[in-house]
Amino acid sequence: MSPTAYPLTWPHNIPRTKNKAVSKFKTSLPAALKNVRTSLQLFATDSGKKVEGITISSNVTLGVDRPADSGVAVWFQWDGMSVCIAVDRYPKVEDNVQAIYHIIDGRRTELRHGGLHIVKATFTGLLALPAPDKRHWRDVLGISADNGTLSADFIKLVYQRLAKTAHPDRGGSQDAMAELNRARDEALRELGQ
Repeated sequence: MSPTAYPLTWPHNIPRTKNKAVSKFKTSLPAALKNVRTSLQLFATDSGKKVEGITISSNVTLGVDRPADSGVAVWFQWDGMSVCIAVDRYPKVEDNVQAIYHIIDGRRTELRHGGLHIVKATFTGLLALPAPDKRHWRDVLGISADNGTLSADFIKLVYQRLAKTAHPDRGGSQDAMAELNRARDEALRELGQ
């Protein structure tokens, strides 16, 4: 699974929170993001191992800072592990980001008091596992291999038609829409677009 900053890339092995909790955090989104980045840098320094490939994934876009899905997932590589810390416990994006900061800070505390082996053990539950049985983009888009008239416009047309039912706002699901987005992107890459 390749995480994207937008839309939210949620790990398939972490269940979504149905009932949101009220947070007591008083942190703005920019401050919470800074806290996460700083904490990851400090964690790398404390552990003596690089933290690389950081992707902070959410549904926040330019002009939309209160998306319907407030979940946040922070993806990164550390000591040969692909890790994802995903939180959707709170109704505000900034509160979920701040919660991730506290989780990372907790790993720093474990590192100081328990050592590297304790942190590695706790991170095993946060490993970013590959998605199960990824379907080929042709299967997702319903395009046969013998279709010789493939073009970027045709792929986009098929994508738009399927998005009408796959989108969560139209009766679909986040997983279906994520699979459709991935299929479109892979198809366009294969066509050199």
